[in-house]
Amino acid sequence: MFVIGSDLFVVSPLLPLIAADYAIPPASVASSVTIFAVSYMLSAPFLGRLADRIGRRRVLRYCLCAFSAANLLTAVAGNLEWLLAIRCFAGAAAAGVSPSVYALVGSSVHPGRRATCLAIAVSGLLMSLSLGAPIGLLAAQSLGWPAVFVGLGVLGLILVWANDRVWRDADGASELGTPAKRLAAASAGARLAPTVLWSMALYAMYTYLGEGLTSCGYSTEEIAVVILLYGCGAISGTLIGGHMADRLGARRTGAIATAGLCLCFILLRLALDNAVLVACAFALTSLVAQLFFPAQQISLANDFPASRATILAWNNSALFLGIALGSLVGGQAISAGGFDGNLMTSTVLAICGWAVQKGAGWTRPTTIFIQPLRPSGIQEAR
Repeated sequence: MFVIGSDLFVVSPLLPLIAADYAIPPASVASSVTIFAVSYMLSAPFLGRLADRIGRRRVLRYCLCAFSAANLLTAVAGNLEWLLAIRCFAGAAAAGVSPSVYALVGSSVHPGRRATCLAIAVSGLLMSLSLGAPIGLLAAQSLGWPAVFVGLGVLGLILVWANDRVWRDADGASELGTPAKRLAAASAGARLAPTVLWSMALYAMYTYLGEGLTSCGYSTEEIAVVILLYGCGAISGTLIGGHMADRLGARRTGAIATAGLCLCFILLRLALDNAVLVACAFALTSLVAQLFFPAQQISLANDFPASRATILAWNNSALFLGIALGSLVGGQAISAGGFDGNLMTSTVLAICGWAVQKGAGWTRPTTIFIQPLRPSGIQEAR
């Protein structure tokens, strides 16, 4: 997950280098990030369902090979058109890796540690934001930007070999006796709506964090410190959220996260207005927010065991959809009311997410047993 996240996040700091090599504006190269994310969002549900049908380990192997090939081709892309096409392919390959990993983790570990282990997997994605992107930038400055993608491609091939040996219970064989639960569009949509609203609330703020702090008079160095602490809070929140979901239950942990996020947005506004403990307030907001995702994952993994890769893939798509919508809503809010208006919009979205989560009811599916009627019962029924 660290390698997959690094492939997504490393492009942003490399934009000036790639643009200079192609002799085009950086904004043109930035479209490769959008294409990667859209391709990921659209491909994940299909590949998740394929993993449930033909085997999660097999899909993981194939998609890691495709991911490696895409990165090696990125390194030799001769122009922007080829780069965009290859990054679209890379996004689709990455979309098959993430849900397969999540589903394999959910199938292979003890149910009492399932949320904790899923949180560890998610933390790899978050660590790539804090560590993978800076490491990639340093490597690009010394060796050139193509070397970064060659390195990611080689790491992907190594991971094919490693994952073939890690997963003993390859496709959740311990759960073959579990009755299949039909993944109805209405029920799945209701369960995924909290993910969309949560990510909208969080990324409506985070997308414009730098712009908001700049408008408040913060220097580049001060903003870097805030972002660093924000990333540390995200990693800590994910790991803590996994433990909480295992100990307190997914529903309670999710409620704490969404309700706490509402309060943290209000706290952020107070901290910014008074210029007190701003970095700590952002770190706390990130920590509380990230309690939600492992709780949502374990709830979905438990409720849809026969379609685990499919539902977790849809959850990933819901996350990316929320990020895209959040950036749009956050931009409108900051244009209308500045960063204060942006924070209030995020607060309202978080409240909506908490309300929808309670309405969706995070409970395990109930099996209904119908007892045959006795002859007297048949007469009574008539």
